[in-house]
Amino acid sequence: MSQKPPRVVLVTGASSGIGRATALRAAEKGDHVVLLARHEDDLVELAGECREAGAASAEPAAADVSDDDRLAEVLAGILDQHGRLDAVLHCAGIVTYGRTEEVSREDFEQVVSTNLLGTASLARHVVPVLREQRQGVLVLVGSLLGHIGVPEMTPYVVSKWGVRALARQLVMENADLPDVHVVHVSPGSVDTPIYDNALDSAGTVNTPPPPVISPERVARQVYAQIDHPRNEVQTAWANYPLIWAFSYAPALWDRLAGPVFRAVSRRSQGSD
Repeated sequence: MSQKPPRVVLVTGASSGIGRATALRAAEKGDHVVLLARHEDDLVELAGECREAGAASAEPAAADVSDDDRLAEVLAGILDQHGRLDAVLHCAGIVTYGRTEEVSREDFEQVVSTNLLGTASLARHVVPVLREQRQGVLVLVGSLLGHIGVPEMTPYVVSKWGVRALARQLVMENADLPDVHVVHVSPGSVDTPIYDNALDSAGTVNTPPPPVISPERVARQVYAQIDHPRNEVQTAWANYPLIWAFSYAPALWDRLAGPVFRAVSRRSQGSD
């Protein structure tokens, strides 16, 4: 039996958290891995780790997903070098905390620009490639907060609801090609640096609320969509009762979500 050639996989948000774990997962599978994130130094180091892990090749591509022209350059470079693109695993994202009226315009715009508009820009460049090939997978890593709401995270929640809507639209628009897949993955609470790097208008320290899972667990589920794509994936069973409660007991949710969220995820700076 002949061995399949290595796949060409683009991973965004590759420098940390879920993106980094996903890139290493692809490397372990022997793929050609293209690593996209904002900071080139981090990507160069990760590229070396990917080659050591078994990647057929690993190339850094410094870019901000909100930079549409740069995304076009990266996609064109991948096609020039490899002639195809088998999968895009989109893990880039940022978060901000604070009441809606406390969050600055700049922070609000940055979160929506990165999480939602950046995802839309990526899709505009990737989907035509997959359609021309008549095959391939675009995985959009959203969030449990694309299904529910919590206070003091409005820009993030709005952006992630938008990402889920975008994924659903892309599924419909590409239903005519059965081998072109768009997948939305919804992680719940994941132990990643996104909390440490959050934009915060409320002067608090942020931690992932329990139950917390590892980025490697999410990465396994993200990568698995290349071979076994589904339209919607939850990364933990704990997501389902929360979605149910938000949808079917909204009055109770609205009364309890704030105190519970602040108790498990927010601390004043300087507290233990």
